[in-house]
Amino acid sequence: MASELVAHPRTVDLAGGGVVEDVKLDGAPQKLAHHYYRIPITGPDVATRLRNTLPLMAARDLPTSTTGGDTPGDALRLGTILREWGRIGCVGFGGPPAHIALLRDLCVQRRRWISEEEFEHGIAATNLLPGPASTQLAIYCAWRLRGIRGALVGGVSFIAPGLILIIALAVLFLGSPPAWVRGIGAGAGAVVAAVAVQAGTSLMPASWQRARGAQRARWVAYLVAGGAAAALVGPWLVLVLLTCGAIELGWRRVGPHDGLSAFAAWPLVLAAATTGGLGALCWTAFKVGALSYGGGFVIIPLMQGDAVSDYHWMTDGEFLNAVALGQATPGPVVQTVAVVGYAAHGLTGALLAAIVAFAPSFWFIALGAERFDRLRSDPNPRAFLDGAGPAAIGAIIGSAIPLTAALAETWQYAVLAVGAILLLVLRRSIVTTLLLAAAAGGVTALAGGPIPT
Repeated sequence: MASELVAHPRTVDLAGGGVVEDVKLDGAPQKLAHHYYRIPITGPDVATRLRNTLPLMAARDLPTSTTGGDTPGDALRLGTILREWGRIGCVGFGGPPAHIALLRDLCVQRRRWISEEEFEHGIAATNLLPGPASTQLAIYCAWRLRGIRGALVGGVSFIAPGLILIIALAVLFLGSPPAWVRGIGAGAGAVVAAVAVQAGTSLMPASWQRARGAQRARWVAYLVAGGAAAALVGPWLVLVLLTCGAIELGWRRVGPHDGLSAFAAWPLVLAAATTGGLGALCWTAFKVGALSYGGGFVIIPLMQGDAVSDYHWMTDGEFLNAVALGQATPGPVVQTVAVVGYAAHGLTGALLAAIVAFAPSFWFIALGAERFDRLRSDPNPRAFLDGAGPAAIGAIIGSAIPLTAALAETWQYAVLAVGAILLLVLRRSIVTTLLLAAAAGGVTALAGGPIPT
């Protein structure tokens, strides 16, 4: 170990035995350098306390070698990230709230790799970005521990389990399945409209609270515009989201911060839109991964018009099945796009759609994570999101109209009604409701009832 250790604390409280938070070490072995640590101390002699603490840190998930390694740092084995993020990807049922809770439990509470403040800052910053926020948070936490390589390993481990499962289910449900399998899909698909309403209404209170004074009238207008667009002009919804965000941004007349324009939300969106000419499937997947605001379920109206009406990759019933599969499998909801890709171009299409949809999340973290502090303090992304966010919530709720219209059998409407009661009145979980609806569909098929073709 180096004879001299120099601490660079970002926050120091030495009075009466305090805490040095986020201490950066110079002169430490490479595996411990370039990282910040939360270290308890009892006096002003920081270097001595650090020498006493370093062996404890070195014994915890660190490489055995004391030389070499990546910059920024070898503070955690990639194998540990692969295992822990993969576990979250396997058990992460319930969407973003469950993912955030699992990441917090791992990184903040149990292993103490990241401070509570840093974790909250990561949540705030990823919520300002387009795309799947909980996936971006998982990538960010892994980046915080092992840089770019950690972000790649952690992000892929988090995404892969659910993606593999949903592609396998797509092969089963979109091929030529037996009647009972089609019944399960028809039953689960019947409650998707209720899931959309539940997802949208659950986002409304927090969004409404952020609006103040005269802004609330605009909030209502954005909400109505998004709902109408999802119900009437689904394929053009992305333009409505961008327009609402741009209107709110212009209304507030916020000037850009020097050097941060690339991380305001609207330049990101406009830049991404110019790269969409890779084919219809790539454009659909890109909209899902880079142009979606307001929660994972907003991808449904973004995809439905392309998948069903414009390119005829899927029937209405198959699209309902795809949405149900995305809700019932662990991991990010965005992986639903893989089912659309499979319907369009088989396994190649599924993998291509997934790569295109998730790539922007890795790009945002790789290029922007070091500037998250400035992103949170820049009013431009917040202003844009205050316009695009309510429009996205309206779009999620409005998507229930075409989703309901896609139902083909009378018994599906009954399943939808029961599902709405379970979700909106009794507050049962989405996964439980989908499983019950799927069981009802399977029983109907086995009893010889009509099944949508």
